[in-house]
Amino acid sequence: MKRFVIERHIPGIGSLGAAELKGLAQASNAAVRKLDGAVQWVHSHVAADNTFCVYLGDSEEMVREHSRLAGFPITRVNEIVTVIDPLTAEG
Repeated sequence: MKRFVIERHIPGIGSLGAAELKGLAQASNAAVRKLDGAVQWVHSHVAADNTFCVYLGDSEEMVREHSRLAGFPITRVNEIVTVIDPLTAEG
């Protein structure tokens, strides 16, 4: 599977409460189940009016289908080509 980062512009998402975020997570999980293993949600970072979500997926098209099924907008999708972190400096 490929790894993707999805940016979503959702005004006010950073001020949602736990119950509302739970509902969004439930919608994402339901869409993942419908796609029968073609997409996996890893995690999301929530900022003021945006989320930055990491997904594993067979293709960008499948990631976009997940968003359509869950009812989430997509601002931008990028395939992650590599990951660097502090240990990269040691290698």
